[in-house]
Amino acid sequence: MLRNTLARWGFFTQGLHWIMALLIIGMLLSGFAVAEWISSIATQFKVIQWHKSFGLLILTLAVIRLVWRGMNPAPRLPDGLKSYEVALAHLTHWGLYILLFAMPIVGWMVVSSSPRNIPTVIFGLFTLPRIVSQDAQAHEFYEELHELLAFALIALVILHIGAALKHHFVLKDDVLRRMLPWTKTGN
Repeated sequence: MLRNTLARWGFFTQGLHWIMALLIIGMLLSGFAVAEWISSIATQFKVIQWHKSFGLLILTLAVIRLVWRGMNPAPRLPDGLKSYEVALAHLTHWGLYILLFAMPIVGWMVVSSSPRNIPTVIFGLFTLPRIVSQDAQAHEFYEELHELLAFALIALVILHIGAALKHHFVLKDDVLRRMLPWTKTGN
């Protein structure tokens, strides 16, 4: 089943979800690695170039995912949820979408505004153009914003995972199973 139904996420959505989950974890780890753990400038440069390439890939996948979501119904939430739980679920999902766009765009602004004038070559194939002018103060601001957005993303991912686990282990409904490609749902 490629498309979503009211009972289950389709294979395409599931694939995008899990690919993006892995990419996001990798991006967060690589960002913190460069900032905190890697001391070699040459290694930092290589990791940052990969970080920027995968950031653009995440932005591209987020666009595809949003378009696909607009063309496919989302499975309905389980009966019996409290109104605040429904609101929190919607806020968390839309917050994740917003951050999937904001993080790479702000990252692009970071590299565009850098006074170092280092080109961003995506997977060694093409160079990204600047989207803002070079400015040291703006660069500092965008770096801080990018980091703040990373922590917001971590918080929402933890909330998202926690909710999925609560549905699976506490509420014992099929919310988690319908996003797993190898499982069947009761609906």
